[in-house]
Amino acid sequence: MVYDQADSLRRQLELSKNPREAKTISFVSGKGGVGKTNIAVNFSLELCNQGKKVLIIDLDIGMGNVEILLGLHAKKTIVDMMHDQLPIYDIMEIGPNNLSYIAGGSGLANLFSMDEYKMNYFLEQYQLIVRMFDYIIFDMGAGATQSSIDFILASDECIVITTPEPTSITDAYSMIKHILSYDRTMQLSIILNRSDTTNNGLRTMERFQNVISKFLDVEIKLLGMLPDDKTVSSAVIHQAPFVLANKKSAVAKSLKQLTANYCSSNTTVHNVESTSFVQRLKNLLKNR
Repeated sequence: MVYDQADSLRRQLELSKNPREAKTISFVSGKGGVGKTNIAVNFSLELCNQGKKVLIIDLDIGMGNVEILLGLHAKKTIVDMMHDQLPIYDIMEIGPNNLSYIAGGSGLANLFSMDEYKMNYFLEQYQLIVRMFDYIIFDMGAGATQSSIDFILASDECIVITTPEPTSITDAYSMIKHILSYDRTMQLSIILNRSDTTNNGLRTMERFQNVISKFLDVEIKLLGMLPDDKTVSSAVIHQAPFVLANKKSAVAKSLKQLTANYCSSNTTVHNVESTSFVQRLKNLLKNR
């Protein structure tokens, strides 16, 4: 008999439902090449290491590489689910640290421009799993289209990834400004990637936070900084997450501490009385 991973996964998840819905976090960046997906993947793995049940969904359709960074190959993707009307359990895979993931795939020009029928199908399937995880991570494509912004705004939280490069900082500012133009109450935080030194990174982020405070009139929290570490490029080449490839590296230690700090400041995963991701997204789509 052929081992049915989807059926096994379905049984495991149904036995481990949470009383609250998963907290949804969108990882975004103003431009590509800043390490957004790599951080999202390793952050997700560290959340699992903290005892959390986590699902990461690759929403960078056509350009997604979550499965590559995990060193795995998904049998089915979110594109297959929409094209063939598959149950969401059939496209979920299990990676290291018991991390669940859904690959992005290719062949779908824009997931966010689906017709109403397909979008409703996606939301119905998504609703089946929202109580099976503590966190659901969306790895969004770089930048924000008119359509993908709805997914970001429907999330409980948005983490913006940037590097110290002036162009990256400028693009991160534009992304934050764009999100706030729709919702000034959106919970936003920043991770500074590839900082050459701690002091330089802190100075860069202090200037950035001051600019945001002055011109956008909001306070953006610095979630943490990750050093410029050759371990990252080596891990990517070997298709292994850096928190697993070299646990003693500076970047792995920094990411581990960043995640621990995040978990300690988020003792309540999700407010049971708050509007759900699905309801918020439906409302946004209705008013588009």
